[in-house]
Amino acid sequence: MLAYPQIDPVAFSLGPLQVHWYGLMYLIGIGGAWWLASLRLHRFDPGWSRDKLSDLVFWVALGVIVGGRLGYVLFYDLAAYINDPSLILQVWRGGMSFHGGLIGVLLCTWIFARRNGKGFFELMDFIAPFVPIGLGAGRIGNFINAELWGKATDVPWAMVFPTDPAQLPRHPSQLYQFALEGVALFLILWIYSRKPRPTMAVSGLFGICYGVFRFIVEFVRVPDAQLGYLAFGWLTMGQLLCLPMILGGAGMMYWAYRRDARLA
Repeated sequence: MLAYPQIDPVAFSLGPLQVHWYGLMYLIGIGGAWWLASLRLHRFDPGWSRDKLSDLVFWVALGVIVGGRLGYVLFYDLAAYINDPSLILQVWRGGMSFHGGLIGVLLCTWIFARRNGKGFFELMDFIAPFVPIGLGAGRIGNFINAELWGKATDVPWAMVFPTDPAQLPRHPSQLYQFALEGVALFLILWIYSRKPRPTMAVSGLFGICYGVFRFIVEFVRVPDAQLGYLAFGWLTMGQLLCLPMILGGAGMMYWAYRRDARLA
């Protein structure tokens, strides 16, 4: 068994203001994605300036934060937030939904695309390879917060999390998600998108890979206590939300290559 590193969730304080690692991970994720996007900017559109990229990053970040928070409220714990709406603003306590953030990004990207004369999937294919930077950073934030841990296990790398009332050795599922949703997904998309691909193909591959990775890890991750398992004694909300991503991603890739072959 490995010892859980006791990390103060508060990175530093400025007087009464406490800066949490969880919030810093979002800044790191957005900043890292911004930097990588700047490296591919001229290949995406030689006419785009860095100011235009900055505008895109702002819209995407807005979608991530607002969509992620509202998605968690709607998908995972609506009753608690109805009872105390002030909890919605307490983002430093965790409670962000990837799928809600994805919906927010899709909506904001659609608006940005319309305003800037770009195709929606043209922009999404550009954005998709940078998303795993934010996903990976967010999972490190979950690990520091000692939240979203896995099921009890006897594997040699199990950890006892300080937030676990039972104090059992558990799968560090946050690190599994960091490795898959962050590192592996980034490498797959970055390498795949280095060459020109049919429009929609990169976005489709993102949907397939993220959906599969998340679906797998959910088998060893403890579901949210207020929801538990939704069906068959094992299906979680995360898995349920990933199914349309996998199917939709596969359909997008099929259509992208079929249309490309017809145009060739």
